[in-house]
Amino acid sequence: MERCSRCHHLLLLVLLLLWLSAAPAWAGTAPVDVLRALRFPALPDGVRRARGICPADVAYRVSRPAQLSAPTRQLFPGGFPKDFSLLTAVRARPGLQAPLLTLYSAQGVRQLGLELGRPVRFLYEDQTGRPQPPAQPVFRGLSLADGKWHRVAVAVKGQSVTLIIDCKKRVTRPLPRSARPVLDTRGVIIFGARILDEEVFEGDIQELSIIPGVQAAYESCDQKELECEGGWRERPQRQPSHRTQRSPKQQPPRLHRPQNQEPQAQVRELGAPQTAARPGEGSRHHSAPGVSPPQ
Repeated sequence: MERCSRCHHLLLLVLLLLWLSAAPAWAGTAPVDVLRALRFPALPDGVRRARGICPADVAYRVSRPAQLSAPTRQLFPGGFPKDFSLLTAVRARPGLQAPLLTLYSAQGVRQLGLELGRPVRFLYEDQTGRPQPPAQPVFRGLSLADGKWHRVAVAVKGQSVTLIIDCKKRVTRPLPRSARPVLDTRGVIIFGARILDEEVFEGDIQELSIIPGVQAAYESCDQKELECEGGWRERPQRQPSHRTQRSPKQQPPRLHRPQNQEPQAQVRELGAPQTAARPGEGSRHHSAPGVSPPQ
């Protein structure tokens, strides 16, 4: 009887070890505050504080010279999660069509990205090269570059990606990736730019987080009010009740755009993203800064 009990315990131990060895590396991944990880609170070059969605909120105004990047493994030491939520609160320069975030592999392949503008584009490419460019999700008819604040949630789960804007618009697109997708964390993650691309993000950003699982994306509307306390949310002041000559509507301040700023033609060392001339549309492989292909 005692021998059977020992055998039973040994079998349970073996099964536990097998389960742990089969568990994905991202199983213990914690939520990542991308803005903090990229040192936004320290106000690096091209970044300054600005008023957020509500008067008490702190946001960051990003101008064209801003260059912010970090090794992906520094943000995701346990691996990038298979299913995840991407949350952001952003106000892009009107008419902008530029990336908000881009993740490169060690070989310089764009694996993940969210592009703001009209339309909104979501990029995802796993270790098998899926989905191919024609199947990359595009959210036509939606714009995130109208000069207004927007709360955006992206939920990636299984074979689909869902985009939620201001808790009002929810659109789901197919994401035909492999059954066990993996994103390489030996590369670099870049804010607001792509390698060898002249388009860069300009505007205000208050939040940018990546959280394992999709629950955070779907619950973000329950946890955050779109309207600020007291009913203020970047709207014109109330007009006086008496009938007098009305003053023109108050417009939100124009986003600062530095003059005479030219995109850089060469890629800087790791720790600073870069902007340069746009390559052909079909090109997806670039040399990530400071990242060497594995031996």
